[in-house]
Amino acid sequence: MQASAHDAVRRAATSARDPRTAASELAAALQPDSRELVVFFASPDYDPSALAPAIAEAFEGTRVIGCTTAGEFGPCGYREGSLSGFALDRDAFDVELVRLDGLKDMELHAGTGAMRSAIERMEGRGLSVDAEHCFAFMLVHGLSMREEALVSSLYVAMDGISLFGGSAGDNLDFGETLVFHGDRFVENAAVVALIRTKLPFEVFRTQHFDETEARMVITEADPLTRFVTEINGEPAADEYARAVGLELGELTPQVFATYPVLLRVGGETYVRSIAKVNDDGSLSFFCAIEPGTVLTVAKGGDLVATLETQLEEVRSRVGPPLLTIGCDCILRSLETQRDELREQVADVLERFETVGFATYGEQFNAMHVNQTFTGVMIGRSEA
Repeated sequence: MQASAHDAVRRAATSARDPRTAASELAAALQPDSRELVVFFASPDYDPSALAPAIAEAFEGTRVIGCTTAGEFGPCGYREGSLSGFALDRDAFDVELVRLDGLKDMELHAGTGAMRSAIERMEGRGLSVDAEHCFAFMLVHGLSMREEALVSSLYVAMDGISLFGGSAGDNLDFGETLVFHGDRFVENAAVVALIRTKLPFEVFRTQHFDETEARMVITEADPLTRFVTEINGEPAADEYARAVGLELGELTPQVFATYPVLLRVGGETYVRSIAKVNDDGSLSFFCAIEPGTVLTVAKGGDLVATLETQLEEVRSRVGPPLLTIGCDCILRSLETQRDELREQVADVLERFETVGFATYGEQFNAMHVNQTFTGVMIGRSEA
């Protein structure tokens, strides 16, 4: 068990294997009695039917949200098979929660209405809701394939307030990803925390890829299933393999992590990553891809240096970090394992008081992205 604490926040992580022991250790470190909100990130190695009541009992009387992961990081470093989390003190933070169920059948306007209701509740408490004092943090079912619609719907109501988040994982099993709210885990759902504070903060994203000259036009695709059937008028998997200079049989998750593609929107590039090759030669993506979309094959840079530079830049604006909440793509985690960079990444994250999880996708404002680190850094002193 390891923890770090400040008057306004606490971080903690435990590798205890028994769910009740892990929940008790996390609660002892986070001291929930004075907390406005507790957030946890749980390895799917824990039995959710045992962990849920253990969390509910250990944090009774405190609002708690959380999710399952593809890896966790915090005071114990970057690892799998653990339970990590953080707590926000009610003297420094105000929170309203939004939960959306039935994501796969969700109406496009549902997120907008739910977020507006949360804003109205916070304003009803006599609090101003604006981009200077508020941000939103989302945890979402990682197999719903509805993140794009959800985040876009939420952002309509937010009037410039920044949003970030991550899609729950299950250690690359792609079987069951869960979000926790209240006293239980739920499927096919998302929970969003609208957070207000007088402390300085900045929501950010970082990626370590640049565009190359290799361009691909998506000529046949189904955005709802995230299948891409044709690229440049050719079978998708064959054309992608040709673009990255490999044979079809050489395409693996590590290749997809090395050679994602980039979408340019409004002068910015956003990563779109491939999940797998299907039997029919199509490609499954981790994001929805529309026919007619122009993508660029990406060229990777230095992941560790890019992460450190981004965090240093944010720190220069918000001051010494009190807490950084991070959502790190599982494909980035695979890359750090392949290149033996895991300890270097963990050292960088710890210097910035980071806690978070490895995701099946990340959210940044109105965008759902891949192979990206999204987060918020909260400074120590009031602005």
